[in-house]
Amino acid sequence: MSSIIQPPIKFTSTAVSDLLQSSNNHVCGIPLKTLGRARFSTRRRDLIVTAKLRKVKKHEYPWPDDADPNVEGGILSHLSSFKPLKEKPKPVTLDFEKPLVGLEKKIIDVRKMADETGLDFTDQIASLEHKYQQALKDLYTHLTPIQRVNIARHPNRPTFLDHVFSITDKFVELHGDRAGYDDPAIVTGIGTIDGERYMFMGHQKGRNTKENIQRNFGMPTPHGYRKALRMMYYADHHGFPIVTFIDTPGAYADLKSEELGQGEAIAHNLRTMFGLKVPIVSIVIGEGGSGGALAIGCANKLLMLENAVFYVASPEACAAILWKSAKASPKAAEKLRITAGELCKLQIADGIIPEPLGGAHADPLWTSQQIKAAIVESMSDLKKMDTKKLLEHRMLKFRKIGGFQEGIAIDPERKVNMKKKEEPIVTQMSVERLESEVNKLKEQVLKAKGSSTELSESGLNEMIGILEREVEHEFLEAVKAMGLNDRLEMLRKEFSKANAGDQIMHPGLLDKIDKLRDEFFKSLLEAPNYASLKKKLEMLEDLYRTKNEEKTTSLKLEINKKFNEVLDRPEIKQKMESLKAEFNSSGATSAEDIDEELKNKILQTKKEIEVELAHALDSMGLGVEAVKSVVGDLNQQISLPDVKVRIKNLNEEVNKKIEETMGSPDVRNLVETLKLEVAKAGNTSESAASKSRIKAIEQQIRKKVSEAINSSELKEEYEQLRAEILEVRESSGQNGSLKGDSSIEASMPANSG
Repeated sequence: MSSIIQPPIKFTSTAVSDLLQSSNNHVCGIPLKTLGRARFSTRRRDLIVTAKLRKVKKHEYPWPDDADPNVEGGILSHLSSFKPLKEKPKPVTLDFEKPLVGLEKKIIDVRKMADETGLDFTDQIASLEHKYQQALKDLYTHLTPIQRVNIARHPNRPTFLDHVFSITDKFVELHGDRAGYDDPAIVTGIGTIDGERYMFMGHQKGRNTKENIQRNFGMPTPHGYRKALRMMYYADHHGFPIVTFIDTPGAYADLKSEELGQGEAIAHNLRTMFGLKVPIVSIVIGEGGSGGALAIGCANKLLMLENAVFYVASPEACAAILWKSAKASPKAAEKLRITAGELCKLQIADGIIPEPLGGAHADPLWTSQQIKAAIVESMSDLKKMDTKKLLEHRMLKFRKIGGFQEGIAIDPERKVNMKKKEEPIVTQMSVERLESEVNKLKEQVLKAKGSSTELSESGLNEMIGILEREVEHEFLEAVKAMGLNDRLEMLRKEFSKANAGDQIMHPGLLDKIDKLRDEFFKSLLEAPNYASLKKKLEMLEDLYRTKNEEKTTSLKLEINKKFNEVLDRPEIKQKMESLKAEFNSSGATSAEDIDEELKNKILQTKKEIEVELAHALDSMGLGVEAVKSVVGDLNQQISLPDVKVRIKNLNEEVNKKIEETMGSPDVRNLVETLKLEVAKAGNTSESAASKSRIKAIEQQIRKKVSEAINSSELKEEYEQLRAEILEVRESSGQNGSLKGDSSIEASMPANSG
């Protein structure tokens, strides 16, 4: 077709850049706006030429018309579709945080009451806030691995873009893998920190359900990894250091992703990252799952937020494989060693970035600033290395993971432990069932009182044994949940070795045991099974009280029975009737009117009855209590008010001196050693060696207490008081022996008088 030649058609316009020029149709000077809203045509005989521009949707890229150059974050922030949420995210309370909810509610209620009444509750609010902060600190300084997993998955935890926009001066997002798709689960872009350019890339989760669906819950497809790969090449070419943020459960494992080469894309990234000539720093801000996280994690330095986790398989998946139940995920989380602290010990992670109490979502801006400081510090160290040293540093970081030496024989004990089968999980009784059984037993005990005591005691002992085993199991589970199991086993072995011979327990081992016990009870409130443990302990204590009440009731009945038997004896009855008759015939109206002869007869009869009662109680195994009762009555007969006050004061001084001596470090260690030896002797059949050690320790304690008392002025005061009492008793015609005087003898050591 021949070309159409037309003379130029001229239009008036003030903007030269707004004109369209074409050498093909010789049309020039047509405004763009005119072409956009109307069609035009030229006629030549029977030929019509028509042109029409297609209307397209106007968007804000690359530069919005109404962009404010002074906007926070710079104009480049407009280039991202990531905008602040219109509504604040709803607060989410994790299961282990529920104890804090009550304190929060109290603070809110008091503040509301203060607003409504106008009263000043400042002190109460400050006290509650202090309690809340202390509880929060105690909770978040003793987190278990599974609790850290839950924090890392918190719905309100700040995402990659949240951190990037907080730490960069300018940031522009770069899209697409140049293969047909822009995966929103991985975000890449260039940003500046303190004037230095960096290439940022990371997994992006959603902040709500809609965003999570759009971002595929942070699980990338092969297109996402290829987009990251393209940006790695770009950064390597231009010399931009690379910072990657890891926060994904893993790569997206659907059929289409596998067809598009998910494994190949991850492997390609791994190989490429080891050859990049720029420094690379990776930061785990949430959870890092398997190869999906490692695909952008082959860095010179791997840093982790305090509550982040990094794992090959999730605790739920591990528990389902090994224990056939996802309920064992707390145990799996502990065994996997996936927390920041554990990974730093294993030299997989190179540093821990602190988080505020309550997790990163409690103060996202503060957390971002900590990340920024960590990036600047790490990059300053890596930039000092030349290219060869940088590549070698990255290679050696991964080569040393899981290192071993060949040719070294395995320790036989370790080999046995490696082959040792795990003990089967013992099925425990539920708290509800135990509570029901305990209530039934208590009802049976109440019905059996006075009729069948032996049967009720037998049932009590059986249920107490069951509860003791349940409590023991709960304590072991709490120890495992707190991560103290290894330390407990180590102390058990040290204790066994220390008790193998006849030597005394080393005080250092006792300090370790005390420290572990204190740490355990301090963290017990945070144990996942604390509620069931507390309930079972309460039931066990209740049964102990019931058993003691049964014994006390039975003992009272037996004592009353013996007492009545003594009083019902013919000779005792005859003496008491004779004394009553003599008292009535004397005409006395009170105890003061009785003559001396009748008083002596009454005292003599009373002593005979007390002796008979003492023999009766002695036959029941209560001889010591009977002697104390008789001696107490004897002391009441001696009218020595001044001496009694002095005895009381002397007793107090002696007790104080004994307490000071027992509180000294040497004696306290001996007492703790004695307790352990007694416990061991009670649990072993061969206790001859233990008994000799117990006897030696007891002698050492007695010796130290005696030395402390004899070295003081108490002995002189004791001798003086003893002489005065002997003088009073001799003048009263009583025996001068002080063996029955419990108020003094019980206070003095055996070798002090």
